[in-house]
Parts: sequence; C-alpha cells; structure tokens
Amino acid sequence: MIKGLAITPPVLGRISIGKVVEKNGKRLPEKDDQFTITSQVQNRDGWVTHPFDEAIRKAHNGKIRSIPVRLLFNDPELNLRAEYSMFNKTTGRPVCVGNGELCKRIQANAVESLSCPSPDACEFGKGGLCKPYGRLHVLIGDEDELGGFIFRTTGFNSIRTLTARLTYYKAVSGDLLSCMPLELKLRGKSTTQSHRAPIYYVDLTVREGSSLEDTINQARATHEQRKQIGHDQEALDNAARLGFANGAFEESEDDIPAVMEEFYTEGEGNADFATKPAKLNGKPSLQEKLDGKTNNN
Repeated sequence: MIKGLAITPPVLGRISIGKVVEKNGKRLPEKDDQFTITSQVQNRDGWVTHPFDEAIRKAHNGKIRSIPVRLLFNDPELNLRAEYSMFNKTTGRPVCVGNGELCKRIQANAVESLSCPSPDACEFGKGGLCKPYGRLHVLIGDEDELGGFIFRTTGFNSIRTLTARLTYYKAVSGDLLSCMPLELKLRGKSTTQSHRAPIYYVDLTVREGSSLEDTINQARATHEQRKQIGHDQEALDNAARLGFANGAFEESEDDIPAVMEEFYTEGEGNADFATKPAKLNGKPSLQEKLDGKTNNN
C-alpha cells in the first residue's frame, strides 16, 4: 500500500443540496430545497445527473426530498467523516484538519501535529476560513456493494444530526448499522440568523412506512444471511479504518471541484474557478488551470 495516500471508499457519485447556476458570467453554487444525485462527470452545464436521480425523482413527483440508502460500515465514524477543515482557496488543497483537540497542518512543506482550539478560537483559521466539514458515504440501490455515493456538508445541523442518528442506530440495532435499510431525508428549520428563511439540512431515518422495530428485524435477517455466505463486516470495518489512517488528508486533487463547491459559497474564495467544469475539445482542463494558478503564485 502506498504510504501517505488515504484509501477511501470508492465513490460512484455525489449527493448534494443545491446546484451550480450562472450569474454574471460566473458559475456559482446555489442552495436548493431538494437533493440532486449526480455522477462524477462534468460537462459544460455542470455535474451530469446519475440515472438514480431520474428514477427517484419520478417516484417523488419531481422533487427528491428523501433517498433510500444503506450504510457500508457498522462504525459510525467510518460512514461519516467529520472534522474542522481549512482549504487553500486558490488550489483547493487541504491546509489544516483537526478534531477540536489535535490537528494536522501543512507548515513549511511538512505536515505537523498541533493543538486544535476549534475555529472560534483559532488564529490560523479565523474569518470563516476553517469550518466543520463532513463526508457521508452511503449505498444506493444494488449497483455496487462496496462503492457508494458521497454527501459533503459544512453545516452544523447536518453533521450533528447525522452523527447522532448513526450512533443511536448502531446502539439500538446491536451493532448492525450496515444491515439497516434507512433513508436520507431533507428537513428544514428557521433560526434567528436565517431571518425566518428556511435552512435545509440532512437527517437519517428509517424508511417511510417502516417502524424502528421493523427495521431492526430486517437488519437481523440481513445479518444472518451475510453470516451464511461468509460476509465479514468486522474485517471490512478494520480494512476501511486502516485505509483512512494511511494518509494525512483524505481529499485528493480529483475532489477539488466538489470540495470547493461545498466549502466556499458565493463571495467566498475563488468559487467561480473551483466550480467550472473541465473544458473539452482541447481547451485547458481543470487540473491544468489549477497548475497554472499555482505556478503564478
């Protein structure tokens, strides 16, 4: 295994709350009141939707507000990776990642371990540069049992709610989290900071029409079936744990457009540059633009 390279779950596509829109000649992320499921491919119009998007959209009368999912791991911290993170606004590369106690930070071309006081008390990440950053990996359908879709978020509401749900479902099911049929659900709330406008966040619940008791019974039945065919969930969790720990940072250069789209909204950083799709027909690619940007600094 290559040291320094984080081995993360294979990603088949993305789940987002929002879209990229054209404003004054710039492509900027805009929040929405529904989910969008995309592939990992971009064209001139943005991210190409995944076939699952159309199928689920038809079943929900045009708007996706819930998605049936399963989880790959029994350990909640493997399904949802959440830290305080800071990215270089120009290159999109990670600069500092911490958990509120310790952080890994790039200093003088080396990665150092330092104390992490959290964004509110950190001089290095002040001004909104450091944010909570979560990545939830889920399985949709039966296309791939070991590869899924990723939902990225910098929202406290989504991260806190998903963390609680994953922990509770693991406990109440008797450590059968990966066997539970669940669904991602979009919820809205208003706060004083939102001036009564709705803020949307993601929750994880049992599927519509099912009770918690039914879901646990289905999880137990799935667990027994897996045992009979030799499916070793504990070994899978351990392999994923070692893979995540193999690198200082999880994001690769291929993740830069999606990361910047979520991390820096309109008016922050270089969102226009970060969310433009790669050019075709011989024009400069995203990576070429990134390399050129880096060389000019």
